[in-house]
Amino acid sequence: MAQTLAWASTYYLPAMLAAPMARDLGVSTPTVFAAFSAALIVSALLGPGAGRLIDRYGGRPVLSIISIVFALGLASLALAQGPIGLFAAWLIIGVGMGSGLYEAGFSTLVALYGNRSRGAITGITLIAGFASTVGWPLSTFMEIHIGWRGACLVWAALHLTLGLGLNLSLPKLPANSATQAPEPQTDLPAPDADNGSHRRWASFVLAFVFAATWFISTSMAAHLPQLLQAGGTSLATAVLVGTLIGPAQVAARLLEFGLLRKIHPLLSARLAAALHPIGALIFGVIGAPAAAAFGVLHGAGNGILTIAKGTLPLVIFGPQGYGHRQGMLMVPARIAQALAPWLFGICLNAYGIQALWLSATIGLAATLMLMTLSATAIKHE
Repeated sequence: MAQTLAWASTYYLPAMLAAPMARDLGVSTPTVFAAFSAALIVSALLGPGAGRLIDRYGGRPVLSIISIVFALGLASLALAQGPIGLFAAWLIIGVGMGSGLYEAGFSTLVALYGNRSRGAITGITLIAGFASTVGWPLSTFMEIHIGWRGACLVWAALHLTLGLGLNLSLPKLPANSATQAPEPQTDLPAPDADNGSHRRWASFVLAFVFAATWFISTSMAAHLPQLLQAGGTSLATAVLVGTLIGPAQVAARLLEFGLLRKIHPLLSARLAAALHPIGALIFGVIGAPAAAAFGVLHGAGNGILTIAKGTLPLVIFGPQGYGHRQGMLMVPARIAQALAPWLFGICLNAYGIQALWLSATIGLAATLMLMTLSATAIKHE
């Protein structure tokens, strides 16, 4: 629930509030997305350090402090009077994003449960998969009735109450941390024991795949309504399709929690990476009538890939130093996130629906890269 709040009030905020922010502050909408991109750059730089802190102290103190940081950033955003205040507020929010989103949540679970974390990682994403479903309509509702500034203040208040309370309720890190000692019984394969070159290749592949899939995810989160309208759908249909993504993510995660947990995480990751290109092809060929199918396929793939970002580093490298390693692997992904709203927005404005082929090609490249891991870094159960 804390992750749902964190994602809904930060990552999914610009898609609904960027335009009214821009009008009120006297800046262009791309300027608002530039501030959002700056926040993502900050989050990329802070990710490894936050992971190291969680490895050492557990997630309870780190995530509790981040709840306060989120509240401060959102309150600052509500009080912004121009571009300087806008960027300053998003930089504060970026500190929270680098230390309080999924990577921090996954690291918290691994610190507590070690190799037994696959089910827990899936569980945390089941509820948080509704972040866009909750965040987009709620932000829009609040913007209509109390303005975008009021919406930011409400989100800030929720972090100081609900978010802080939930994070303070997390278990403390055991003295004999799961990241310090291996466990005899696991529900994941043993960490790979191949030589250093294979491990370096696995690190490169995972960093590339995470960057590619985060680029796609962030592009869709920021521009999906506009993209669907460029493909011939109405605004109402575009918003409806957007609300389908959350349930599609959760449905895919339920599948991962049930049927797919019996297979290696790499296999489900390959399947998930291919779903966005498949959906893009269907929407590109059929057009508006296939908008819902595209949204569902994209959401399903994104849902499983979110879990894979937590489980693949664990199954390949093991729990020792997981938080720091996860933070390092996610640095390129955070940079890709930062560039995605701007780059994909340029392509969308220049080429319309044809911009979808960019994301489809990137998704296909990620799928092919995952194929190279089978003989190098992965051992099947």
